[in-house]
Amino acid sequence: MSANRFSLKSRLRYVTNRARRIDVGSVVTRAKEVADEHKKATPVVLADMLWSAAFRNTAFQDYVDWDFAILTKAERSTFMTHSISNHIAMKFDHPAHRSTFHDKIEFNRAFDAFLGRDWLEVLAASNDEVRDFVTRHGQVIGKVPVSSAGHGVERYEAESIADWAGFRDQLLAKGQTLLEDYITQHPILAAICPGTANTTRITTFFDGTTTHVLSMAQKFGRGAASDQQTFGGFYTMLDLHGKSKGPGYDSHNSVHLTHPESGVSIVDFQLPMVDELYAFIDKVARVVPDVQYVGWDVVMTETGPVLIEGNWAAGVYENKPSITGIRTGSLPRYREAIGF
Repeated sequence: MSANRFSLKSRLRYVTNRARRIDVGSVVTRAKEVADEHKKATPVVLADMLWSAAFRNTAFQDYVDWDFAILTKAERSTFMTHSISNHIAMKFDHPAHRSTFHDKIEFNRAFDAFLGRDWLEVLAASNDEVRDFVTRHGQVIGKVPVSSAGHGVERYEAESIADWAGFRDQLLAKGQTLLEDYITQHPILAAICPGTANTTRITTFFDGTTTHVLSMAQKFGRGAASDQQTFGGFYTMLDLHGKSKGPGYDSHNSVHLTHPESGVSIVDFQLPMVDELYAFIDKVARVVPDVQYVGWDVVMTETGPVLIEGNWAAGVYENKPSITGIRTGSLPRYREAIGF
């Protein structure tokens, strides 16, 4: 990667921190699994993983997930990695504005016009106000404001709550100080997994004039309150027209040609209302222009997209060659838009 546009100090700090946290046993285990999967020698894979981490900005899990063991040097050089993403975020996401994306309540205040749903801050609400909010909507989502990967997200039904003072106390004890109305998603998404709001991850870079769409992925849940992998969720990469690039997959070697519960094809999935999504995300990306590089989570409804959250340290969603048969990634588009 041509990383001379990124701070050497930032890159060295990232590598040093990664080295301090390295779990040797875990790396060896991953190397063995990769070697078994791709019929390679474990010592060769392990050495390649370590070399790639040290000199090619490739985190160990990226090496596993993007099937680097079967790719050529040229093919690997087209893949986005979490290390590269971190360098971009450190350079282009201003520290003074990151908290807007870090705290879900602060985020909701800043992006309220794009949420498409009611929300309530539990700490500032009385027992009666909590009761009125939940009963008015029937089904709500409780969230821990500062969390990631779907942790602290839970669904509640009004009809199952009898003690409203106790319910509010329960929310506070769990740190779920944010309540949100439940989203009714587009029928195409509901047909695949009706019990979860299935989010579209759209990663963008705002250069001060233009919002560049860098990549798109569609996440699918399994009926839980969140579609994150910690809840059994998975994703498929989309092309820039919203068409699936192949089966769904996760970081646990699960592959899904169809959704496990509904049986609907993942391979044939087409995201609805893509033009509306592009127009929507262009407006969203301009709200906090000093945070230029963001991974947005959006849910498509029957009337258009609604915003769930934005991630200033955008996670990476990439193509998995052994599943899709596509041996190139999305890094060239990032380079073209950002200029590194």
